[in-house]
Amino acid sequence: MTSIDSSLYLNNQQKVRTPSQELGKEEFLKLLMVQLQNQDPTSPMDDSQFMSQMATFSSLEQMMNMSKSIEMLVNNSLVSPVLQYSHMIGEEVSYMTFDQETGKETGVETSKVVGVTQHEGWAVFELENGERIYADAVIQVGQSNDGNSDDSDSGDEEESDQ
Repeated sequence: MTSIDSSLYLNNQQKVRTPSQELGKEEFLKLLMVQLQNQDPTSPMDDSQFMSQMATFSSLEQMMNMSKSIEMLVNNSLVSPVLQYSHMIGEEVSYMTFDQETGKETGVETSKVVGVTQHEGWAVFELENGERIYADAVIQVGQSNDGNSDDSDSGDEEESDQ
């Protein structure tokens, strides 16, 4: 007959407790409940003390929620600009053009996005016409201005006639 190794008994198992430097929501509630259960019935906890502890708990919970929100924000900002703007490939974009010497505006050009790259943390669109522009330089996505200008001109004329 085989015997059971006594080291496998639950009461012989070492209880390993890993201390934490943080007091979380669960630990705070457990501590508060133990305190309430073990208080002297002839001299219960002062109301102001109890309210102070509840306020501390409430602020702890708010800080934890804020911490989670900030963590999500940071994680979202760490996503590569290439991935953030990859959906623009194949889209037609319009952007302002400028004279290289004078810096004056020369007009609006439209081209299709054929690729997205990254330069110093910013998304750069590679266009079908060979140009490379920053994503924030785009003024319109979709139809070219030429197609829209006919519609908008006729709309303006109708309004002025009335």
